[in-house]
Amino acid sequence: MARCVFHIDLDAFFVSVEQALDPKLKGKPVVVGGDPERRGVVASASYEARPFGVHAGMPLSRAHRLCPQATFLQANFSRYRAASARFMGILADFSPHIEPLGLDEAYLDVTGFEKPYGSPQQLALSIKDRIHEELKLTASIGIATCKVVAKIASELWKPNGLLEIAVGEERDFLGPLPIAKLPGVGRKTEEILRQMGIATIGELASLSQETIKSRLAVSGVAMHRCANAIDDRKVEAPGEPKSISQQITFARDTLDRRFLAAELSHLCEEVSDRLRSQAKQARCLTVRLRYADFETIARQITLQEATNVNQVMFFVAFQLLNKALTEKEKAIRLIGIRASSLVGKEKQLSMFDPGVERAERLDKAINQIRSKYGLTSIQRGGTIPNLG
Repeated sequence: MARCVFHIDLDAFFVSVEQALDPKLKGKPVVVGGDPERRGVVASASYEARPFGVHAGMPLSRAHRLCPQATFLQANFSRYRAASARFMGILADFSPHIEPLGLDEAYLDVTGFEKPYGSPQQLALSIKDRIHEELKLTASIGIATCKVVAKIASELWKPNGLLEIAVGEERDFLGPLPIAKLPGVGRKTEEILRQMGIATIGELASLSQETIKSRLAVSGVAMHRCANAIDDRKVEAPGEPKSISQQITFARDTLDRRFLAAELSHLCEEVSDRLRSQAKQARCLTVRLRYADFETIARQITLQEATNVNQVMFFVAFQLLNKALTEKEKAIRLIGIRASSLVGKEKQLSMFDPGVERAERLDKAINQIRSKYGLTSIQRGGTIPNLG
């Protein structure tokens, strides 16, 4: 029996979550990413903004020039993570074989689970209905016998699309598509293939493996297999995360230590919150800095005891920041923190002082308030640069 694999992708996810909460934004150009007067990039753009040339990854300033009438919103990742968790919960009601791909998309192996619904398309429609009813979001779904074809199908039929590629028709579907539609083909690879006279997926599929391997090594062989709709990868949950990181690029390069400390404190909060949500602790912390001239450095320390307590993480990260600033006094454009060497949640030991347990209780209390009233409902004093 042929496999039945779905690729489900929520349309313009960040923007759609904001539009679901504020219906007045529906039907209007909306950009999630932040203030266009500050340095940053577009995280998500509504379909109404896209005809103006706005797309994810574009500098916010350029997006504003292209579409000044758009509403620009600050990203709220705690809100998006909550919506994502509900999305994955809906998928789990249809099949236990889920492979999340970030917050807004997933593979679902429904082989055998489609029978009570009559057909794969009817099952997919049921999923789309649940997502719309419970989340007020739309999803595009591709259906195929393998992951790569299902993913391409869902991307071609956005937004709110549904496309099924029948068994045996995979190569006919892929053949005329531009080579850039094949996952893994970036700009550099596309240029190499074009130099070889390859413009479509079908033309790549017709090459011999030896020819493509001679130019693109092992990755070329993998692309060749996908171009021929040969993809036996299982739909399975990803392995344990190896690290959790967060970073921010400033609107203006700065050497203001108070400002840098406040931003670092905020980043530590976000990372510690994600650690706790995954019942993880970190044994290693890394502070990353990028200077105005784009030189990038990292300062790392291995802790004696693993932690996910914000106060402890900030104490360590602040020492690393101070050390870096002492070594090199140059204006900074980006700061980030990474928690790695993750372990399971164990009893927190008092590594620095008896107040660690109190700090852990404080973290939990703040999380509860924010989950009920929103991310900005409560802030720590240390995350606010200008205190008077």
